[in-house]
Amino acid sequence: MKDRGVDPAGAAADAEQESREGWLHRHPHIHSVRVAACDLNAQARGKRVPRRFAHALETNGTRFPFSILNLDIWGEDIENSPLVFESGDADGHLHPTERGFVPMPWLDTPTALLPVWMFHRDGRPFAGDPRHALAAVLARYAGRGLTPVVATEMEFYLVDDSTRQLRVPKAPGSGKRRPGAETLSMRALDAFDLFFTQLYDSCEAMDIPANTAISEAGIGQFEIDLAHQSDALKAADDAWLFKLLIQGQARKHGFAASFMAKPYPDYAGNGMHVHFSVLDRDGRNVFDDGTAKGSDTLRHAVAGLLAAAPASTLIFAPHLNSYDRLVPGAHAPTGLAWAYENRTAAIRIPEAAPEHRRIEHRISGGDVNPYLLLAVILGAALAGIEDRLTPPAPIKGNAYAQDLPRIPGAWIDAIERFEGDPMTPRLLPEALVRNMVLTKRQEMRDIEDLTEAERLDLYLDTV
Repeated sequence: MKDRGVDPAGAAADAEQESREGWLHRHPHIHSVRVAACDLNAQARGKRVPRRFAHALETNGTRFPFSILNLDIWGEDIENSPLVFESGDADGHLHPTERGFVPMPWLDTPTALLPVWMFHRDGRPFAGDPRHALAAVLARYAGRGLTPVVATEMEFYLVDDSTRQLRVPKAPGSGKRRPGAETLSMRALDAFDLFFTQLYDSCEAMDIPANTAISEAGIGQFEIDLAHQSDALKAADDAWLFKLLIQGQARKHGFAASFMAKPYPDYAGNGMHVHFSVLDRDGRNVFDDGTAKGSDTLRHAVAGLLAAAPASTLIFAPHLNSYDRLVPGAHAPTGLAWAYENRTAAIRIPEAAPEHRRIEHRISGGDVNPYLLLAVILGAALAGIEDRLTPPAPIKGNAYAQDLPRIPGAWIDAIERFEGDPMTPRLLPEALVRNMVLTKRQEMRDIEDLTEAERLDLYLDTV
């Protein structure tokens, strides 16, 4: 795998660097800058910087305490974390990602976001940074001459949360609310035409490859696919930025957009399905053997995904509400099985031309951290390939009606499995695992003091 953005002569890298450094100069209307990194809960943590001082960020970066990337869902320090008092709450050094500046179209004031990631003073990546966790997995692929090609499906609800009871927003044209789910309804999409038109324009401005939009199975639920791309790190960036964008833009239109796993108890939850294939040095899809079944390498990857799923459930379902989605018959897989062209299975092999053979991972909710999600999915697939694991036979029929191994069904069980399973250290850095466990145990303790209404209010906007 070639270094991202670097051709053999280095000319492309020089052009990219020059382009990034001139971004503010080419956008004189930008009034202020946000500089932000992604924490374990996928929250944007950072600073507001006046434009006159923003140029220095590109070369000098900025500093946050290491502990900032390890806060709980409320933004509180983690008790007993070695990143806080034990280390004197030391600063990490944050540098711009390859993305450079991106506009923030949902704000009234012309503003740019500079995504950053965290390093130690000597240049070592900070192991607690989710983006570095994914980068480490991709480096392992590159070492084998392999490149994952990744796409994500982003499900979300549009919600009127102006009263104590969540409702579908009024359609801007008619002033009416959708009475029920309208799966693949053009009417539902067209009712919010201005919102979606502005959303796609914003995605274009932010270089987010938003593809097809559909109306989904819940009231006010939609899905937008982000296109396949051979830079999985950018795919995770896109998913993270997409969530920030759509949440901000929905508020600008007078309602909320939520990736909460299960905002309505009687309707389908939000998922974030991941599709991926893997290319070799020659650009050949290693899952393709010219048949509908796919290669042995595909089956090794499937076996790795199934083997790692119990340990990874805390990444797929990181919050208390996540487990309301993971119940049988609710359009979210609970049993561990794989199948061809079967949406009840946790791992699906979609029908496609052989050269486009890919895997769809269907377990995770919309409330995930995209960097950690891709790190554990791609890491598990690679572990299966490295170990030449063999999966069980693919199932047929309704997976919910079959006696299958199951993922942890409760938050505490997922935390304990994540902490103790020998597969976890193969997927994520030890320090990040420790930080994640401390974070989730603290959240589990403190959320007990909240009412159901307070829990709903917490998750609706944050995840």
